[in-house]
Amino acid sequence: MFGRLFGRDEERPAARAHALPAPRRKNGMYRLRALGDTRVLALVEAADAGDWEAVKEALAPFDLGRDHQVLGELAVLDGVQDWIGRAVEEDKEHRATALLISGARHIAWGWEARTAARAVDVTQEQWRIFHERLRVAEEQLLEAAELRPEWVTPWRQLLTSGRGMSLGDAVNETRFDAGLRRDPLDPEIHTEWLAQLQPRWGGEPGRALAFARDAFARAPQGHPLGCVIAMAHIEDWVESDRGDCLEDDAIRAELRNAADHSILHPAYAYRPGWQHHFNIFAMALSLADERHTVRRVFGTLDGAYTTWPWTFFAEPEKQFARRQRRA
Repeated sequence: MFGRLFGRDEERPAARAHALPAPRRKNGMYRLRALGDTRVLALVEAADAGDWEAVKEALAPFDLGRDHQVLGELAVLDGVQDWIGRAVEEDKEHRATALLISGARHIAWGWEARTAARAVDVTQEQWRIFHERLRVAEEQLLEAAELRPEWVTPWRQLLTSGRGMSLGDAVNETRFDAGLRRDPLDPEIHTEWLAQLQPRWGGEPGRALAFARDAFARAPQGHPLGCVIAMAHIEDWVESDRGDCLEDDAIRAELRNAADHSILHPAYAYRPGWQHHFNIFAMALSLADERHTVRRVFGTLDGAYTTWPWTFFAEPEKQFARRQRRA
């Protein structure tokens, strides 16, 4: 309804071609499933069944070496770790793909063991399992990157594992540079590095936002790299002890400009998972108490909620629903 109201249906024929029907809304929202795409759903179902042949067939429309969001759907799927090792060992032709999936899954699986608790509240056993799984991920992802040197997704994953294992700035900068060499405008590489620059990970205050602004200045119109500005402000809010720290006219103007230049620009491509980009802007704009552009962003989403980045809230779904109503 909102998509038609705001005149955006005509702009995303590619997204509609394989779009999953939106389920019944609760509180005006629904959780996005399988990137909202029938082909991704087929992939997830094949992986959930542990059917490697069906997984490979379902991967045909996608480039897993560049599509972080499709890889992410496999990484968070419980049970993948139980069968993907066999594919790594037995399918020599597709070993790199199996290594990539397994490595990404081991990172997510490691964070599941660690939990989202503060470091001081994580038990020794949790730390042991966390590092054990991340070490497996490191080995597998480095081999995948060696087998397929054109891939960017292993390097984004290695940034996450490197941060979790505290490998240090030199190692992580090398990995960041490796990702940029493969795609200088890759949004996921940039947002992952943005997290690395936060004070809670040892970065200097203000460095992340400066990095985001420099990256955004190089982004073509309609490119999702504009999300790096929204994420930089969200990260500033996370680091701040003031809940209203983004309620500033200059910040609102910067977020409006970034949204207009990227996700709201006619050149923006609605690929599977486009709702993730819109959720990032929806959260940033609502935190800034922006009243105009946020309405357009929520209107285009039409209730589609993605877990990230709302998990920075204690009750993420309630926050999405409340802020959508206000918009």
